[in-house]
Amino acid sequence: MTKAGDGYDGIEENNSDNGSEQNPENRRRVEQNYYQGHAARNDDGEESEDLDEITTTDHTILVHVDKPKNYGAMSSQILSNERLNYMWKNIDVFGEAQPTDIPTRRKLWDRIKSCCSRSKKHVVPRKHLLKNVCGIAQSGELLAILGSSGAGKTTLLNSLAFRSPPGVKISSSAVRALNGVPVDAKAMRARCAYVQQDDLFIGSLTTKEHLIFQAILRMGNSFSYKQKLLRVNEVISELSLTKCADTIIGVPGVVKGLSGGERKRLAFASEALTDPNLLLCDEPTSGLDSFMAANVLTVLKNLANKGKTIILTIHQPSSELFSLFDKILLMAEGRVAFLGTPMQASQFFTDLGSPCPSNYNPADYYVQKLAIAPNAELECRANIKAVCDAFSVSSLARGINEQIVIHRAESLYLHPLEKFSSGGYRASWWTQFVAILWRSWLSVLKEPMLVKVRLLQTTMVALLIGVIFYGQTLTQDGVMNINGAIFLYLTNMTFQNVFAVINVFCVELPVFMRESRSRLYRTDTYFLGKTIAELPLFILVPFVFTALSYPLIGLQPGWGHFFIAFGIITLICNVATSFGYLISCASSSISMALSVGPPVIIPFLIFGGFFLNSGSVPQYFKWLSYLSWFRYGNEALLINQWASVKEGEIHCNRLNSTCPASGKVVLETLNFSESNYLLDIMAMLGLIVLFRVMAFIALHLRARSKE
Repeated sequence: MTKAGDGYDGIEENNSDNGSEQNPENRRRVEQNYYQGHAARNDDGEESEDLDEITTTDHTILVHVDKPKNYGAMSSQILSNERLNYMWKNIDVFGEAQPTDIPTRRKLWDRIKSCCSRSKKHVVPRKHLLKNVCGIAQSGELLAILGSSGAGKTTLLNSLAFRSPPGVKISSSAVRALNGVPVDAKAMRARCAYVQQDDLFIGSLTTKEHLIFQAILRMGNSFSYKQKLLRVNEVISELSLTKCADTIIGVPGVVKGLSGGERKRLAFASEALTDPNLLLCDEPTSGLDSFMAANVLTVLKNLANKGKTIILTIHQPSSELFSLFDKILLMAEGRVAFLGTPMQASQFFTDLGSPCPSNYNPADYYVQKLAIAPNAELECRANIKAVCDAFSVSSLARGINEQIVIHRAESLYLHPLEKFSSGGYRASWWTQFVAILWRSWLSVLKEPMLVKVRLLQTTMVALLIGVIFYGQTLTQDGVMNINGAIFLYLTNMTFQNVFAVINVFCVELPVFMRESRSRLYRTDTYFLGKTIAELPLFILVPFVFTALSYPLIGLQPGWGHFFIAFGIITLICNVATSFGYLISCASSSISMALSVGPPVIIPFLIFGGFFLNSGSVPQYFKWLSYLSWFRYGNEALLINQWASVKEGEIHCNRLNSTCPASGKVVLETLNFSESNYLLDIMAMLGLIVLFRVMAFIALHLRARSKE
């Protein structure tokens, strides 16, 4: 029997001359135990005491089974507790290269001509980012990818994680395999955790609330809520987040919260909830001081000591951090300059005649040796080529290639993937919706911009309008003043809610893009949960505004008229909110959304019937006026105000001025009709649906463009 030296090499065939054939029944039983992690039973039904190693009776198969972790009373594992060796071969990555020597005007003219011409379009050459990169990361090891800026560190890590940005192409000959079994993006997503360089969180949540949300979506429906909470508490303890468990995450430079090291450990904790066996980290020490960087790297080293496979990129680590690495991968100009242990690296560069000086940080020396100096580019590139060529023919490179070939030939078994939906989501649609609704509601309650500031703003504006238009009477002057106050209702509700949505929704969009790409939830569950969570606020704000200003101005008395006005203003508020969602989802940044919003709103405002009479709208702009919620809201509010005012109730105190005899005359003067009241209500409801559907489509297309 051939026994694996490290106890986890899986299944190997025996080449002894005993002539015995494999027993299919025994093989099936062993493979079942290996996949499911269940204890094997003897022929008499008794459970064996220790099943770290299971050997069949025909001496042909040896399987190592790690005992599954037990989080509380869980009956199954979070993820298969198998050890993973990650290997990659023939990684060639190409990115689009834009010509820089052509003037901008010429580029624009060429684009216009190419759009109008039927001739064959000019193909822009692609830049070769990674060149035939091969390597292996073994279980229980911390592999650090080092190199100067532009060497290809992050490009390689994105390629290994199947998360290359749009426009970047990976060669079809590239092979990425776990335990010798080629994998795709879905398989990697199930077994791999990817911690990106930028830490994106909802700043109003606490550490524990964030992890609970992540656990609900990452751990799926196979665990109860109590078990997920137990796992959250365990991860908080493991990553030393106990002291800040109830501290809000905060926004750097805006809202005080977690420190840089705590935010980085929280990013690790989010990925560690599912106990992944493979962890990829993009510059985890970026922006941290030496103490915090050592703290973060120690956490990763401890995970590697537990059998995890850790791959990270890092930019010029200190000598203390360098001593924590089990292996290093040096990148230069998109090529592998070295892959091996730090001791092997020292020997490799010594053999090249460039030994690392004593009392010198090896990481600094290697990066400087493989960097491009500004005034000596040709010399540096020749030196890099010599180093890379020397490594490609070295015994270390041959050993790595032999390891990859051996592992591919062995085809070690992988545990079967946990069940996912067709889109690769762990949680069901309803679970996603409830989780997002819960998180969004917490954000609404805790976000000062959404609640405190908006309620204060609404109160101040309502009192200001109420004081300015205080105590209006039914005279010819009062009619004009009341119409102006009602139109101020429209403008205030529109601009206040549009800009509030843009300022809050655009800030959260990067978080959505990352979590959506990680397959935490669908776009529809996010959009629906987000809008429903904010709906109470968009009812409370119109109520406060109407309750304060309506009686001060002296609008049509009676509870019926008051609640009708409140309902119409609520519809206006939600139409404006829906339009704000559309602008936010269609814009690439918050600055762009704030710039686009006002110019787009102004035409709708003009067609509201206050500045331009509804009967005077040019024929070629009629279609645009039908999309104006100012028009429908203004007409509905004026109908509520003037439809019940009979002839003689408006007092004409100046004989030399035109005075409307009744409320009906006021409406006719503005080209409004009582018969359009129900149509106005239905039109505003239709605009809410239209704008939100368009916003959802824009958000969905935006999310898909990043995949």
